[in-house]
Amino acid sequence: MAKEIERKFLVGSDGWKNHADKGIRLRQAYIVTMEDRSVRVRIHGNKWARLTIKIGKSSLVRNEYEYDLPMDDARELLTQAVGIVIEKRRFRVPHKGFTWEVDVYEGALEGLVVAEVEMKRESDLPALPAWLGREITGDRRYSNQALATEGVLVAQP
Repeated sequence: MAKEIERKFLVGSDGWKNHADKGIRLRQAYIVTMEDRSVRVRIHGNKWARLTIKIGKSSLVRNEYEYDLPMDDARELLTQAVGIVIEKRRFRVPHKGFTWEVDVYEGALEGLVVAEVEMKRESDLPALPAWLGREITGDRRYSNQALATEGVLVAQP
C-alpha cells in the first residue's frame, strides 16, 4: 500500500510557466465519494488510464491504491461520474529538489489553478516557489472530489 503525502496551494502568479514541461491533459471522474474515501478514474492524455482508491481523513496523508485500466473501461467509467468530469492540464515544475504539479483547470472549473507537491515523508519541507499563493492543504473545498461534486465554492486569491 502506498501513502500519498502532499501539500496543496493556490497559484498566485504565472512564474511557474518558464520552468514547466509541456503538460498533459487529464480527465477524471469520481465513481464513489464518501467522507473518508473515494474511487476515481483518470485518463492521462489519450494514452493510458488508472483507477485510484484513496482512504483516510487526514488532509496531508492518505492510503492510496492505483491500478492501470483498459482505455475503453476508463472511458465508460467517465460516463458514470458522480458530479462533473474534471478536465485539466497538468504541468510538472521542478523546484529545489521537489517536483511541483500545477493543475490548470478547464471546462466548468476554468480559472482555477492549483499546485501540489508530493513528499516522501510528512517531515519533508520543500522550498516554496515564489509563484505560490496561499496554502490550501486540508481545505476540503479544493479537493478534486469536492470540486467534482460541489464545484468551486470560493474565489481564488
